[in-house]
Amino acid sequence: MKFTDTLDHDIVVFDISGKIMGGDESTRFHGRVRENINLNKKNIVVNMEKVDWINSVGLGMLISALTTVKNAGGRLVLVNITSIESILALTRLITVFEHFDSMEAALDSFKQ
Repeated sequence: MKFTDTLDHDIVVFDISGKIMGGDESTRFHGRVRENINLNKKNIVVNMEKVDWINSVGLGMLISALTTVKNAGGRLVLVNITSIESILALTRLITVFEHFDSMEAALDSFKQ
């Protein structure tokens, strides 16, 4: 897994690519989520467009990030989940995560 994070106004956008399987990159991801929260950047979009695969540890990483953001009074949404939609549906996490089909829709959801 690789990721980058950028700021779009007050919204942090994480672009994730590759296989989400835990490990050092997952730890770094959660660390970056916490760093942004400490900077009062509590609205987060996670772009899954370039994700090839996810395992249970990767799902745990996303759940942990969602919990951290919610506990800080923020909001985390997923976008472009096509590659992992079946695993989210199978685990019923599709009902836990807000998700959008496009980056524009995800970013617009924060303006409401």
